[in-house]
Amino acid sequence: MGKYEINLRAVFLDHDGVLNRAVIRNGEPHPPSSLNEFELYEDVADGCARLKAAGFLLVVITNQPDVGRGAQSREAVEAMNLKMQSALPQLDRIEICYHGGEPYGQPCDCRKPRTGLILRAAHELNINLGKSYVIGDRWRDIDCARAAACRAIFIQRGYKEKLRESPDVTAANFKDAVGAILRDASV
Repeated sequence: MGKYEINLRAVFLDHDGVLNRAVIRNGEPHPPSSLNEFELYEDVADGCARLKAAGFLLVVITNQPDVGRGAQSREAVEAMNLKMQSALPQLDRIEICYHGGEPYGQPCDCRKPRTGLILRAAHELNINLGKSYVIGDRWRDIDCARAAACRAIFIQRGYKEKLRESPDVTAANFKDAVGAILRDASV
């Protein structure tokens, strides 16, 4: 196989609400604002190890708009990412959109549901998107998966917001999401 053949499978993982607990305010998820609020879900380390053992690349894709909006420091987000990488050495890459979004005069191609984060990682790591998955907990993740031609796994966390696209699988937690991927990938 040549260096530039696209043949690798990946699982694209949302950050807040999938790998770590989101902070819930008025039924809506928000990213943790400090390292003290940052807490990985209990089933994440084992799930990442299982996915890695099955041959998947693991790529975190996350919107962190509070940085672009001036409500969060980039250093705080990077400190949380270092803690996450230390606990989850199986992660191959972290792709982050720091833009605040169009209401803040910061349009971009990387803020989910746009596909820039996935496409950048796919290009750099030679990922076949048709053999890949996105695990997310919000409509933006599912819409992004659909737009990138990946399979969409939705973790139902009970937020007030509604999905705009239907996921391939709805899971109760990360462990169930991983199980669904491993079953589907073995077919």
